Amino acid sequence: MSDKPKLTLRLCGPRGFCAGVDRAIQMVVLALKKYGAPVYVRHEIVHNRYVVEGLEQKGAIFVKELDEIPETSQPVIFSAHGVPKSVPQNAEKLNLLYLDATCPLVSKVHKQALRHIRQGRHVLLIGHAGHPEVIGTMGQVQPGEMSLIEDVESARLYQPEDPEALGYVTQTTLSVDDTIEILETLQHRFPKLEAPAAESICYATTNRQEVVKVAAKNAGHFLIVGAPNSSNSKRLVEVATRAGAARSALVQKAGDIPWDEMPDGGIVGLSAGASAPEILVNEVIEAFRERFDMTLELVETVKEDEEFLVARDLRDTELTASDMAFVNG
Repeated sequence: MSDKPKLTLRLCGPRGFCAGVDRAIQMVVLALKKYGAPVYVRHEIVHNRYVVEGLEQKGAIFVKELDEIPETSQPVIFSAHGVPKSVPQNAEKLNLLYLDATCPLVSKVHKQALRHIRQGRHVLLIGHAGHPEVIGTMGQVQPGEMSLIEDVESARLYQPEDPEALGYVTQTTLSVDDTIEILETLQHRFPKLEAPAAESICYATTNRQEVVKVAAKNAGHFLIVGAPNSSNSKRLVEVATRAGAARSALVQKAGDIPWDEMPDGGIVGLSAGASAPEILVNEVIEAFRERFDMTLELVETVKEDEEFLVARDLRDTELTASDMAFVNG
C-alpha cells in the first residue's frame, strides 16, 4: 500500500498541438532536410521555448526582422501567427527565398477582413494589442481600414465614422466567452455589424476551452502547460478558473508546478495550449506520479483529425520516423 498522498489527475483531451502548429513545425524540419542548415525563421515559429530550442539544435536560426539575415540563398520561414503584407514584400526586395507557415485558419481571418473591406465596411478586429497574430492581421489592410477592439470597455467606447458600415473578425486564440460578451456589446450598439463568412476563433481553441470547462468542475487546482506569451494558453487558465477550479496556473514545465498548492486527496486538472508539445505534458504526469498515489482520469470531449498540408515547395521532401516524433512533440 502506497504511503504517498492520493490525488486524481484529470487529463484533458484534446490538448496540446493543433494542426496549424504541427504544420508550422513540419515546415521548418522539412526545410532543413531539403535546403540544409541554416534555415531562418522570422519570430518564434510557435510560442514555445522547448520547440524553438529543439529547432535551433537542428539548425534553425530565429530572427526578429528580415534585415538581420545575411545575404543568402537559404530560405526564411514566416511563423504560424501570420505576418503583415509588408513582410513578404520586404523579403522579395531582399531577394530572400521565403516560405509562409501562417496557419490556414489565420489566413482565413485575413481573407475575411479583406472581404469586409471589398464590401465597403470598416473592420473591427477583436483581439489583443501587440500579439503577432493581431499585428499580422492589421497588416493586411491599409492604415485606417481596421480598428482593434480589446475588451468590453473598448467596445463601449468605440466611435465609428459610419455605424452602418462595420464588419468584424477575431483573433483565432481568444476566449470564446469573452468574445461573446464583446460581440454582444458591439451588436447592441451597431445592429448592422456584419459577421465574417465563417467563425474566426479556431476549432482547436474552442475544443481546448470546452474540455477544460468540463474538467475544471470540483478541481482543487488546474494546470495549463504552455508559454507565458501564448494567448491560447493564457485563455485556458482563465477558462479553468471561471469553470470552477479553485486555483489555476500556467506552467512551462514540470519544474514550475507549485507543489505546495496541490490538493492532498483532491483533483487536479491538466491541459496544454496549442503550441505545447506532449513531451512536456508527460513530464508533468510523471512528476505527479512520483509524489502522489495518483489516479489518471481522461476527460475527452471530441477527437481531432484535422491536418493541414505544408507549403507546396516542401511536399517533395519526406519526414523520417524520428522527424515525426519531434514534430508530434
